[in-house]
Amino acid sequence: MIAYIKGEITFKKPTFIHIETGGIGYHVNISLNTFALLENIDRIKLYTHLQVKEDSHTLYGFVEESERDIFRMLISVSGIGTNTARIILSSMSAQDVKNCIVNDDVARFSSVKGIGPKTAQRVILDLKDKILKTTDSFESSLINKDGVSIRQEAISALNALGFQKSAILKKIDLVLSKNPQISQVEELLKLVLKQLS
Repeated sequence: MIAYIKGEITFKKPTFIHIETGGIGYHVNISLNTFALLENIDRIKLYTHLQVKEDSHTLYGFVEESERDIFRMLISVSGIGTNTARIILSSMSAQDVKNCIVNDDVARFSSVKGIGPKTAQRVILDLKDKILKTTDSFESSLINKDGVSIRQEAISALNALGFQKSAILKKIDLVLSKNPQISQVEELLKLVLKQLS
């Protein structure tokens, strides 16, 4: 198994890159989330997952180890292949996927191309316990005793105030990424409202 590759990016497209290391060029499939993190970067360490089939060896790469972990969880679900997992991680961040699973957000999963309600329910059913078991202390602080994340509470509260969901999702994620210490929904709401005003 190849754990990671560190080297120079010699070719880059939204769906794959070439990394040269030790005189060998590796073709590595990536998600759009990883592609976005590679802007203006020439040298990189990518965490990898190698898929071995009878007729091919396919390498998938991720800037963040958490994205690779979610990718591996997704492909462990019956009916979710590597391409579908990559589409999911191109539509949502690894943290968004975790939040969707923890909060039983079938609608959000179903909005991803190729994922229907039944598949979304299967992903949530298969992975919810795994996600909750592997959630670190920071992420645990974002989930209340009812299993609802403060992110989801903030979305509901801002929707009730008349803000459109599409307008608030990015703001909430931005505030959470810049302020990982947030543990109260009230604190999150104040910061997001500043961004929206």
